[in-house]
Amino acid sequence: MDYITWRSFYTVLVFVLFIGVVWWAYSKGQKKNFDEAANSIFDEDKQSSVTKDSTKQESKNNE
Repeated sequence: MDYITWRSFYTVLVFVLFIGVVWWAYSKGQKKNFDEAANSIFDEDKQSSVTKDSTKQESKNNE
C-alpha cells in the first residue's frame, strides 16, 4: 500500500468519526443532558446568592 491509499483510509475514518459525533450531538437522548449543562450556570448563581443572603442575615443577627 502506498501513501495515497493510507491517506484515503484516514480521510474516510475521520469522516465517519465526524458523522458519529454529529449524530450523537443531535440525538434526542442527549437533549436533556445538554439542557441541564446549559442551565447549570444559572443554578450555581442562584445557590451562591442564597448563600450570600443567609450569610448577610446571620451577620446582622450577630450584631
